[in-house]
This record gives sequence, C-alpha cells and structure tokens, in this order.
Amino acid sequence: MNASLTARALMGAAALVLTAGAFAAEYPTRPIQMIVPWAAGGGSDAIARTIAIAMEKELGQPVNVVNRAGGGSVVGHTVLANAKPDGYTIGMMTGEVSMMHWQGLTKLTYKDFTPLAQINYDYAGVQVAANSPYNTVGELIEAIRKEPDGRFKASGVGQGGIWHVAFGGMLVDQKIDPRKVRWIPSEGAAPAMTDLVAGGIDIAPTSVPEARSMMDAGRVKSLAIMAPERNPVFKDVPTLAEVIDTRYALGEWRGIGGPKGMEPAVVARLEAALEKAYQSEIYQSFMAKQGFGAVWRNTADFNAFLAEADTIMGDTVEKLGLKR
Repeated sequence: MNASLTARALMGAAALVLTAGAFAAEYPTRPIQMIVPWAAGGGSDAIARTIAIAMEKELGQPVNVVNRAGGGSVVGHTVLANAKPDGYTIGMMTGEVSMMHWQGLTKLTYKDFTPLAQINYDYAGVQVAANSPYNTVGELIEAIRKEPDGRFKASGVGQGGIWHVAFGGMLVDQKIDPRKVRWIPSEGAAPAMTDLVAGGIDIAPTSVPEARSMMDAGRVKSLAIMAPERNPVFKDVPTLAEVIDTRYALGEWRGIGGPKGMEPAVVARLEAALEKAYQSEIYQSFMAKQGFGAVWRNTADFNAFLAEADTIMGDTVEKLGLKR
C-alpha cells in the first residue's frame, strides 16, 4: 500500500514538473500586461512604453502598458503584487518600493515582488518656472533659508516619494528644515510640471529629462542636477557640487518585476527578453535622446541592489522625519 502511494506521488510530481516545463516552453501564448504605478506622460510611463515595444519583438506577443496611478504609486504597486504570478502581469517597479513601507504608507516591500531587471536610474533635478527670479540653485536655497516656513511649494511625486525625499535630503544637507518647503502631492512629474508653469508650485525637483518638454518650450528652467556629473544631454545644467558646497546626490531607480512566486523558467524567459530589449536600438536611442539614464542589472543583481537600497532609504527616510 505504501509503495503504491509512493509511486503515485512520484508520478504526480513528475506530471507537475512536465506541465510546468511545457508551460514555460510555450510562454507566452497571449498578451502580457505591464502595470505602471504612475500617470501617463511622466518618466516611468515613457520608459515603460519604450521597453514594452522592444519586449514585444523578443516575446512575439503584445505587451500592453496600463497606468494604475494613485497613492504615490501605492495603488499600482499593490495591483502588481496581488496579480496572479503566471507571467502575464508584470510591471514597472520604482524607487518608492524602497521607501513606502518605512513611511507606513503600505506593508509592501521588495520581498513581495519577483524582481526581473533594473533598466534605468535618473538623478533628481531642481526645476523652476522660466520666469522665476532665481537663476541658480544657490540663490533658491538662500531664499528658502530666509523666507518664512511654507512660502515655497514644491511637487513632483506623492508625499514621501523619491523626488520629495531627494529634495528634502538636499535641504537637510544644507542645514535647512525640509518642512520649510510645503510639499504638494502629485501623481508624477507630468502633472507637477503643469502645476509649475501654471504657478501653483514654485519648485519641481523631478529628473531633468521629465522636465524636457517644458524646458524646450521655454516655460521651465533647470537650476541643477543632484548627480556626481552633468547629464550629457543637458550640458548647461550644472551639478549641485558646481554651485554649492556639497557632494549630495540622489535619484530614482526603475525596473521591471512581477508578483512574488513566478515560475523560475518564466522568470528566465522574461529576463532574457528584457536584456535584449534593453540592448535594442529602440530602447537605447530613446534613452540617449531623452537623457534618461540607461542602467542594467539582471535578476540576481537587481535583487541584491533592492536589499541594499531598502536599508539605505530606510535611514534616509528616518533622517527626514518621515519614518512611521
């Protein structure tokens, strides 16, 4: 009886392995959905749509981008984490994954996802309206230091998002209480830029590429980038270190991931497709032209990076008084 049960158990296990193997070999057999946790028109949206087009050529199936903005990316990341881990729902993971749980905004961490690959890293910039009286980041910082609390308003992401944290960190670095500048939550860089040119806010510390269309239109100017060196696409935008006494630098990472529990063979298939998509002319030319930072980390390296980023951002959030 026991031998018979053992034989049947082994046969069942073998059948499951064969079924999983057959699924992976055929995958994908239908369109894939890519969740973007930010509004259309921003950097995350643009990068996701470009990598999706390149992935379609590798996978032979449509990769449809779906924007699920809300809650400073909590909504979209939650949708991705709760999706069925069958490989047909993947999504853009952004730096907020490393920060949201430290602020009590969600219980989600990087451990609730299957990270596939990192494809981008962009440093924060400091943008103001073209008619702003401030022409250098030094002038702006001194004005913030002298003016009453709440005189300046800034936006670019939800409360506690990467651009909020990056800007607050810059103020702390300059020995200014970050609460002196009122943060206005938004669902990404695109709506923040609209608010900036309309006069609703004074500062939009998004990445410089996200401000490009408004800069090209002559409606916004970038005072500095929080990076070790200038962005070659925006050669006239100085680094913070060139204008003020600091080595401060911070930015946003973006990668592709899926829900926790995806089949290893499917992960490997997607990782391979992502690497080819990342190296494609479509993706590389878009990133270079727009000034976005193209950074590649495979599945293993991306996982290691996320563990490190989680610790670093936990410390940063605590220093800014945002930890809950």
